[in-house]
Amino acid sequence: MPRGDAPPARQNRQTGPSHEERDPAAAARDCAYRLLARRDHSAAELRRKLLQRGFQDEIVQALLDRLTESGFLNDRRFAERWVEAALTSGRSFGPRLRMELQRRGIASELAAEVSARATTEIDEHAALRELVARKMPAFDPLTASDRERRRIFGYLQRRGFSTAAIISLLRAGTETG
Repeated sequence: MPRGDAPPARQNRQTGPSHEERDPAAAARDCAYRLLARRDHSAAELRRKLLQRGFQDEIVQALLDRLTESGFLNDRRFAERWVEAALTSGRSFGPRLRMELQRRGIASELAAEVSARATTEIDEHAALRELVARKMPAFDPLTASDRERRRIFGYLQRRGFSTAAIISLLRAGTETG
């Protein structure tokens, strides 16, 4: 490159100008659409990601308002889908669901409502048995050592299962309910 020439403008993956070189509102909107195309986000998650990418707070807030009005951004929908996925995978149950939703930026009232509704619809003992059978197929509560039982107890408690349900499983084997 000759000495007097300016370096070429930065290009993003779509071979367009970087967000510093074009309308910041349009760049923020495009970035938000790309993020939402991958997965649902809470408003707080999307806000954090857009601010981390260098967009101004006023632009981000206006964009979040528009996305919420148009239905692209919905904290209730995000919370319900996240809870469903967490329950299906065995990642979380009970109080841990609420805590995880709040960590993802969901309002505490909404997090409590969605997690309470989801956990009342599911039999905790059945979910517990299913998780143990899937994650620890060789575990037999009748022949397990004290160390194994403590490890299983801690694992299940960290997932949010109640102490009573865990003890019931460990005492009665697979005959809980």
